[in-house]
Amino acid sequence: MKRTLATGSVALLVGAMLSVSATSGNAAPAPSGPVGVAAAERALAEHPSDVRAASGDAYRIDRTISDSSGTHVRYDRTFHGLRVYGGDFVVHTAANGAYKGSSVGLAAPLTLSTTPQITAAKAAQAARARFSGTVATVGSPELFVDASSGKGKLAWETVVTGMGTDKQTPSELHVITDAATGAFLGSFDEIKMVTGTGTGIYTGNVSVDTTLSGSTYQMIDPVRGNGRTCDMNNGSSTCTTFTDADNAWGDGTNANRQSAGVDAHFGAAKTFDYFKNVHGRNGIFGNGAGVPSRVHYGNAYVNAFWDGAQMTYGDGSGNSRPLVSLDVAGHEMSHGVTEALAGLVYSGESGGLNEATSDIFGNMVEFYAAAPSDPGDYQVGEKININGNGTPLRYMYNPTLDGASHGCWSTSTNSVDVHYSSGPGNHFFFNLAEGTGATAYGTSPVCGSAPAVTGIGRAKAEKIWYRALDVYFTSSTRYVNTSTPANTSRAYTLSAATDLHGLCSAEYKAVQAAWTAVNVAGSDAACPAGNDFSLAAAPAAGSVNPGGSISSTITSTLTNGSAQTVNLTASGLPSGATATFSPTSINSAGGTSSLTIATTGSTTPGTYAVVITGTGASSTRTTTFALTVNGPPGCSGTNPTDVAIADNTTVESSITISGCAGNAGAASTVAVNILHTYIGDLVVSLVAPDGSAYVLHNRAGGSADNISQTYTVNLSTEAANGTWKLRVQDAAAGDVGTIDTWTLNLVGSTPPPCSGTNGTDVTVPDNTTVNSAITIAGCSGNASSTSTVAVAIVHTYIGDLVVTLVAPDGSTYVLHNRAGGSTDNINQTYTVNLSSEVRNGTWNLRVQDAASADTGYINSWTLTL
Repeated sequence: MKRTLATGSVALLVGAMLSVSATSGNAAPAPSGPVGVAAAERALAEHPSDVRAASGDAYRIDRTISDSSGTHVRYDRTFHGLRVYGGDFVVHTAANGAYKGSSVGLAAPLTLSTTPQITAAKAAQAARARFSGTVATVGSPELFVDASSGKGKLAWETVVTGMGTDKQTPSELHVITDAATGAFLGSFDEIKMVTGTGTGIYTGNVSVDTTLSGSTYQMIDPVRGNGRTCDMNNGSSTCTTFTDADNAWGDGTNANRQSAGVDAHFGAAKTFDYFKNVHGRNGIFGNGAGVPSRVHYGNAYVNAFWDGAQMTYGDGSGNSRPLVSLDVAGHEMSHGVTEALAGLVYSGESGGLNEATSDIFGNMVEFYAAAPSDPGDYQVGEKININGNGTPLRYMYNPTLDGASHGCWSTSTNSVDVHYSSGPGNHFFFNLAEGTGATAYGTSPVCGSAPAVTGIGRAKAEKIWYRALDVYFTSSTRYVNTSTPANTSRAYTLSAATDLHGLCSAEYKAVQAAWTAVNVAGSDAACPAGNDFSLAAAPAAGSVNPGGSISSTITSTLTNGSAQTVNLTASGLPSGATATFSPTSINSAGGTSSLTIATTGSTTPGTYAVVITGTGASSTRTTTFALTVNGPPGCSGTNPTDVAIADNTTVESSITISGCAGNAGAASTVAVNILHTYIGDLVVSLVAPDGSAYVLHNRAGGSADNISQTYTVNLSTEAANGTWKLRVQDAAAGDVGTIDTWTLNLVGSTPPPCSGTNGTDVTVPDNTTVNSAITIAGCSGNASSTSTVAVAIVHTYIGDLVVTLVAPDGSTYVLHNRAGGSTDNINQTYTVNLSSEVRNGTWNLRVQDAASADTGYINSWTLTL
């Protein structure tokens, strides 16, 4: 789902809140346990000014990325309990835990008052007045800090929903009102649209994946998270999944309703495949779930839109020209990826980068799909004839050809519509991939007297853009940023190019040249004038059993000047492990060496950052190999290595499990021995290999000394094999201690269960409908006739509630229909015959509050198929 101003952060890998004082000056000692999140938290404590910390700040981890370059931890910020939009930042640490810097949007620490002068009621009234169309609901305004400009301002955000002036386009308008003056600060619509006339059916004869149910085929994609394509029958509410008797769909004409469904289904599949196979992202949402596609929406509806959860396509003028082209599908669904990764603000230059990202990936999907009837072309919307004269919506190679987009950055770029401020980003990407001047796709001009650019190819360019979006962009990143000069697309794509190809590599210099060609300058660090090189390890990570060995190829690439001899050494090895190079010296211009790391039977299991150093006559460069030493075969392990717990820090100790097939047990145990003088300071969590955290001890016990306790934990949803961590946070001042030892016993293993639990609270406001999702994967066949749904809902009047289970194909099963009168809460397990439903896919618990005056929330629910 799109991260809006109202909804804030997406799923958390770590739930702890971190408070950092801007005046804290004592650097915590480096933990002796594994690096990663703990290193980022230590860096955050040691460098508060780098993230513009204020005394009222608190931080929550949003996402963590660890690879050969180190660890990148993305944080959300609150200020005196208020959400700070634009306050997000990323802390970067090297593979050895050393601090590498941060990506931050704030220009200075926040100092504003959090007391509003304008009431919520006045903010709601002002927001309603901004809505064009028919209003359905006006949400309760939320007080927050709007820091999207780099400076904090107290504001109200109000979400107004309804239908647009055409009475067919849904709208979720977010209106921002100054909480001090009542001035209108801005707005954006949750619904992302393409408006046009359409030109018919586009992809031609293609293959689509479907599901056989009995003797009938359904347009449900079992390969890609059961994404379904359905027919709105030219209405706006009910959508019927396409079915067919012989699995031959459509005939390429609009007269056959299935034809538009084929285009939409194919577009959703290729977009899913593109992000998974090219960028390693498991679908649009990152969780393997498919994307619903709704076609034949509305009557003569000349729009297509993405609403954060699904694609919807109108049929165009006269219901004869569907808007189901491949690049439209890829563009709109890429908004979901952008929101999940960087949350770029949808206005000004940040909004332009948001739109450029969708144009870039929409076109890359088109190239990836290689549909004979719709080849890749660097034009946006060329098939849907959006202008009515056969011209595309946008031209990436020369954005000014549409008559409105900016092809070169200027001081006015921040003040134009986001579809037009996307121009410099689109133009940059084309220059980076294909070069300037005459190309096979069109002629790309340079801005001013900038030198010509030689492209590096789509494969490298798309990976540089994706990594910048994933690892470095913040919600307020711009092309040019005078308040925070480092928070720019140029700086962050250069960081991405450095990670992927090395500092001052040919690719790095191409990024520089491509931005210069669109008039986006920067204060890049000068590339060395002397002889220089970069190192890379392939593979950059691997695992080995104690007593075994593993190899990697070390390659040197010349980045500047002349070649030199590079001597190779390794550091950071665990006790008992040795590293050898063959040969020990290589040429910096493309030389290679085989690195072999050998372990002994006594090498301690765990994950280690082995740093490979290349020393030349003119420069020294490093790369990292992530070595995992497996635990002994079995489903248990012990780490007896002491880990110091310094005051107000977080540390980790790891155990690697291998040879334990399937999932962990429901009665797994964690035996913990921690020496500490005040255990009321401690938060102790078990972190699974996938990042899920299970809190074992949360600041209980007051002034008691030490923790010596065995905890029983239901880990049946977790794969047994992998590196597990005991994370210990000292959350208050005055006492220190040590992790003495801990033992993990996964009590055998169990096959992956056909069940799931969603324990995230979902508010149920008055007179609204909300959903909570569980995705099932790895379970073959259909669900059971005695499937169960265990529901825990906190509500002050359950007679208001309609509770429904929604299957992956959209079928609904009513569990509770306004029964129980004034009784509080629902805590009940329902048995449902789901034998006609495939197990795998995303299931939703839908809760409707159908009457006024009472509210509540979904506390948790469990689905067992």
